[in-house]
Amino acid sequence: MIFQTFRQWKATTEYHRTKDITHVQTMLGHKGLNNTLLYINLEHALFGEGDSQEFHVKAASNIEEVCELVEVGFEHECRLDGKQVFRKRK
Repeated sequence: MIFQTFRQWKATTEYHRTKDITHVQTMLGHKGLNNTLLYINLEHALFGEGDSQEFHVKAASNIEEVCELVEVGFEHECRLDGKQVFRKRK
């Protein structure tokens, strides 16, 4: 039972972080999406629905800046004007 609780928590927080239900489905090994959709309801109940599109955005010019951003949870988004752009959910 404890394993299942941790599995559900990891899946719910992973969905909250990525908003990618197919990523969570693959992570859990579910064949059908219906089983995975449960985690969306859990995520909405735990974290609310309103903040899903708000991000902190930073740009990095060198490898040291990239490493610092990745270490604190930023994810690479794109390259723009010779810089790498990162974002992290608020």
